[in-house]
Amino acid sequence: MSPSKGHVEGRVCDVLLTGEQLRGARAMLKIEQGELANLSGVSVDTIKRLERENGPLSANARTVDSLQRALEGEGALFMPENGGLPGVRLRRDPPARIRTRKMRGVG
Repeated sequence: MSPSKGHVEGRVCDVLLTGEQLRGARAMLKIEQGELANLSGVSVDTIKRLERENGPLSANARTVDSLQRALEGEGALFMPENGGLPGVRLRRDPPARIRTRKMRGVG
């Protein structure tokens, strides 16, 4: 298995998502856990559990795929571990809705 690939319950994926990446992507996109649940079809309780994890997500491959696709669809770009730590950043051309979301607690 190459360093940039991960193993998630029986399948190899390009980027092995971590709890840190999940939390970071959601924060950067200004998405509440409930909104991510609606976008991904993954329950809020599962999202909360996965966000508490440090390191690779311990979840069914379908769950991880759903979360990754939902976050990427909103503008997140996941970067594999490449001699350092895995990361997340926003795409250069994020969807306009990212710029119009309000931060939690801001009127």
